[in-house]
Amino acid sequence: MRFAGIFRVLGLLICLFSITLIPPALIALWYQDGGGLAFLVAFSVSIVVGFCVWYPNRKQYADLKVRDGFLLTVLFWSVLGCVGILPFWFIGELGLSFTDAAFESFSGLTTTGATVLSGLETLPHSILYYRQQLQWLGGMGIIVLAVAILPMLGIGGMQLYRAEIPGPLKDAKMTPRIADTAKHLWYIYVALTLICALAYKLAGMHWFDAIGHAFSTVSVGGFSTYDANLGYFDSALINTICAVFLLLSAVNFAVHYAAITGRSLRSYTRDSEVRAFMLVQVTLLLVVFITLLAQQVFSSPGETFNQALIQSVSISTTAGFTTTDFSVWPLFVPILLILASFIGGCASSTGGGLKVVRVVLLVRQGIRELNRLVHPQGVYSVKLGSRIVPPRVVEAVWGFFAAYALVFVVIMLGLLATGLDQVTAFSAVAACLNNLGPGIGEVVKNYAEISSTAKWLLIVAMLFGRLEVFTILVLLTPSFWRS
Repeated sequence: MRFAGIFRVLGLLICLFSITLIPPALIALWYQDGGGLAFLVAFSVSIVVGFCVWYPNRKQYADLKVRDGFLLTVLFWSVLGCVGILPFWFIGELGLSFTDAAFESFSGLTTTGATVLSGLETLPHSILYYRQQLQWLGGMGIIVLAVAILPMLGIGGMQLYRAEIPGPLKDAKMTPRIADTAKHLWYIYVALTLICALAYKLAGMHWFDAIGHAFSTVSVGGFSTYDANLGYFDSALINTICAVFLLLSAVNFAVHYAAITGRSLRSYTRDSEVRAFMLVQVTLLLVVFITLLAQQVFSSPGETFNQALIQSVSISTTAGFTTTDFSVWPLFVPILLILASFIGGCASSTGGGLKVVRVVLLVRQGIRELNRLVHPQGVYSVKLGSRIVPPRVVEAVWGFFAAYALVFVVIMLGLLATGLDQVTAFSAVAACLNNLGPGIGEVVKNYAEISSTAKWLLIVAMLFGRLEVFTILVLLTPSFWRS
């Protein structure tokens, strides 16, 4: 293990992140909301910490190996989340404990969207912007951005990319060089953000809200600048814009790249994961719409359809935007939506959950086993599109599913031990492990009332979900630390 090289890169990444504390400070000066000093102090602390980690190891230029990439990824997200705590903790107006500040920071960075804050309309503009920016940076992964920049500093990036990019087929690159891959990912990400912000502005939002909600939409995060979330705007058009960009952001960004470079929409129709994703979305929308319409939850079919659209897309893609208290809908609907969040978005997207491609492979593997029961001598293959999936990949998907379920059960038991009821514990773990945000029970509005122990358990769940379980679990195996 090349610890000196790991700490060298980690120090550089912390310094890089500290720069992102400057825009909120400028927002504070623009609105004169009193938050500027907290962000400047946080910037100073983080840049000093990053320098102190980097300087003693500044001459360690050895290439990182795969193991180094896994450790660096976990260290970076953990340290980055801790650095992100500082502004929340330093601004006395928020009145947050260290635990609450940590919960808000990690929730933003992992694009979970769970919050302990209320009265958002009264908070400083700088902190509102900072929350949205955290989600935007975490959406595609700051490490992917760093992969595009660090090669200029003499640091290889493929090891970080493999540890960070979600999905079972991580070696499929859009371009031959990993730095170019990361740059193209961010070009698409930034373009979607700009278009989304403009669409929100044209739909009636102020620029501050439009930019902030574009950040949390394209990152599939779900933070808002209002307690009522999207419901504050009471606009069917804004709901529709949000749903459209959530769908775009939950699609594999490599497919976006193929569509752009090939100048054809056929890339979407040919991709089996995208087809499965859209099938899930359409089916979910129809089920929710019919249920709400039958129960006459809303006054008109048009309003019912719009509410079904935004809530089904938002929850199933793990964004967590809300326009109304969906927990008071017929119980079948919120439970269905939370279960749908386990599927989540496509691989290499900003969505959370298991990822659609894994669910597709699990289903097709199940069908293969059924066929084998009927025809024991038959030879059946698991295919993704026209490609036969190697048995090693199928085994890895099953292993991932088992690990995901194990982490879910262990953290849920921990929450039950803290005194939470079964519904709250189940929904809270699902919301945080899937990087969804809102739950039901005691966490339907926010997570402020649960215990500190429960919050730390959920922070762990957020990290497991964001880093796709194995990235953390591999550090717990003895073989990982053997030289």
